[in-house]
Amino acid sequence: MDIAIAPRPRRARWIVAASLGLGVLALTLALARLKPAAPQAERSSLLIDVVKRGAMVFQVRGTGTLVPVEVRMITAQVPCKVERILLYPGTPVTEGSIIAELSSPELQQAAEDALWQMRRAEADYEVDHLNQQATLNAARANTQEAQAVLLAAERLRKEGLQSDLDVLRARVKNEEVNGRMAAEEARMKLFENRAGQVGPARARLEQAKALYALKREQVASLKVRAGMAGILQQVPLQVGQQLAPGANLAKVAKPMPLKAELKVSETQAKDILIGQPVEIDTRNGLVKGRVIRIDPAVLNGTVAVDASMEGEMPKGVRPDLSVEGIVELDRAASALFTGRPVQAQSFGSLSVFKLSPDGTEATRVKVKLGRASVSTVEILEGLKEGDQIILSDTSQYDAVDRIRLK
Repeated sequence: MDIAIAPRPRRARWIVAASLGLGVLALTLALARLKPAAPQAERSSLLIDVVKRGAMVFQVRGTGTLVPVEVRMITAQVPCKVERILLYPGTPVTEGSIIAELSSPELQQAAEDALWQMRRAEADYEVDHLNQQATLNAARANTQEAQAVLLAAERLRKEGLQSDLDVLRARVKNEEVNGRMAAEEARMKLFENRAGQVGPARARLEQAKALYALKREQVASLKVRAGMAGILQQVPLQVGQQLAPGANLAKVAKPMPLKAELKVSETQAKDILIGQPVEIDTRNGLVKGRVIRIDPAVLNGTVAVDASMEGEMPKGVRPDLSVEGIVELDRAASALFTGRPVQAQSFGSLSVFKLSPDGTEATRVKVKLGRASVSTVEILEGLKEGDQIILSDTSQYDAVDRIRLK
């Protein structure tokens, strides 16, 4: 005999399904609220610094070389040819040391021509001077004669032996010859170069003398002399080389004193002023100095800054030595600052990781910066004294806001 089984109520199945659905939803919500696992970072591989408050020095750094203060560049005055090179770079020289010998047949001929032109001008001047002296002497004699004739005519007129017309003629003649003598005396002054006046003959003579002096100086320059005591820096010549006027022949410099030519980023150079203190690192020691020149132009994103070098020089200091200089811009008696993070810029904003109090985690925070120095930066907002932050490059963690330290 079969027994009929009563069917389960459909309502019970709906209750079970709803319960399961609610459970899955609750689990999903719980999982969604869980924070994603933070990546780990080795604490020993990170550069960590503490935010401090106190005195802060604002500095900028520049790199460059040492260069002599006193330098003499020697250039060719005329087209010439290199005959001999007597001295080479690194040689100590005196003012009269001959570095090289040049030749220029054209210049030698021009110097000879200038000499003969000067001698001809001197002869012409002497002849003209003698002629003028003779003319002046004749004018003086005529003046004396006219004066005597006038006196005689006036005496005879008083005795009734000379007419008034003859006296008048004698007086006019006297005035004429006196005027001619005055003119000849003025011409003589031009010959004798008095009162700053120069006559044509004197001018031609002085011009010929100047030309000869120039040619003689150019001939002397064919023996290339150092012109000052120092060290021969450059001799960019080759025997047989043809040179044009203005070509560089040699460079002579005094080994001391030296100055540092630094290249500073244009964004950091805006606060540099003449007279600010500079510390120059020569790799063999530190030298104090001051800013003595700031180039007004910007070249390849940098500004040239010259710094003096004061005090005793470390061993091994020489021209063209690579150095690093730190310019002190300003000092703050009390400022909130920390070590300079990577990519930190003056008066910019930056996201950094700040360590938790127990040091096991670091959370990203946004920081507003003030003035930046070589290795430190001023904090305006986002951090307080005693906070620890990571200064190292954390670009690999840009996708997260929290990291774990181990």
